[in-house]
Order: sequence, then structure tokens, then C-alpha cells
Amino acid sequence: MDKMNQALEKMKMLVGMEVEEEEERQAASLEANGSFSFMDDFNRSCTLSTKQRINGFVICFVAGLTCTLLSMLVFFNPVKFGITFTFGNLLSLGSTAFLIGPKRQVTMMLDPVRIYATAIYLASIIIALFCALYVHNKLLTLLAIILEFGALIWYSLSYIPFARSMVSKVMVSCFDTDF
Repeated sequence: MDKMNQALEKMKMLVGMEVEEEEERQAASLEANGSFSFMDDFNRSCTLSTKQRINGFVICFVAGLTCTLLSMLVFFNPVKFGITFTFGNLLSLGSTAFLIGPKRQVTMMLDPVRIYATAIYLASIIIALFCALYVHNKLLTLLAIILEFGALIWYSLSYIPFARSMVSKVMVSCFDTDF
């Protein structure tokens, strides 16, 4: 019966209906058990309607895409390019949190299948911003952006089943030196 109730609640959430009674019951049981985590509290504070979620996603994604595309205008100034490109990537990455929620976004990013891709992607963002804002070296910034772009592709491929293994095999066959 519990599974039926959970399935019904999930269907209500998918359609956009309010599921306050269930959330209040879960919050009361979590507080009683003492297993009240920061992310659970954060998720309860960030309840949005379906329309608000879609609007947030579209606004964030379009802003990120715009920043990424506008970064091409300043391509020959790697410092400005690095900042706008990275900011666009962060906005686009954050846009999906509107659709699936911040807790699920972080959970999916830290999934064992994509933990290394996530770590490399986030590290490349930090390196690109560091090179652009503090080092002010155009060559290092450009190298960091190339690393960030490659990490973004590899991270994105982690969401497509068998995509990374297929790309790896194609790259190995393209750069294979045995004839």
C-alpha cells in the first residue's frame, strides 16, 4: 500500500499538483528520527510550481547559452572569453536544477558513473576562472578553456548510455598508429 501511495504522490508531482500533506508527514517523521539534513531542508524551502520550474529553466538556460555564444565575440581576448564562457556554462548547468531540483542534481552529479567527469569539469571551471581572473595569462586561460570544453563534453556524455565508451573507441581508432 505504501508503494501505491508513493506512486500516486509521484504522479501528482509530475502533473504539478500540490503534495503538501505527504511532505508535512515526511518532515515530521524526519524531525522525530533526527535525520534532518541540510539538503532536505533546502529542498523543502525551494518548492516551485511546474510553471515556475520551467520558467526558471528556460531563463537560466537561455542566459547561459547567450553568455556562451557572446563569449565567441571576445574570443581573441582569452581573459574575457574565459569569464563569459565559464559563466555561461555555470548558468546552463544550474538551469537543470530548476527541472529536477538541487538535491537530485547534486545526487546525479555525484553518481559513481559520473563522479570523475563531474570532478574534472568543476575543477576545469575553477582553473579557467583562476587563470582568467588572477593569473591574467592568455595562454593559460586558453588552455584552461580547452580543458573546460573537453570536460563539459565528457560530463555531458556521461548522461547518455554507452556514449563515453563509443567516443573512446572512435578516438582510439582515429588516432591508432598501427596500419
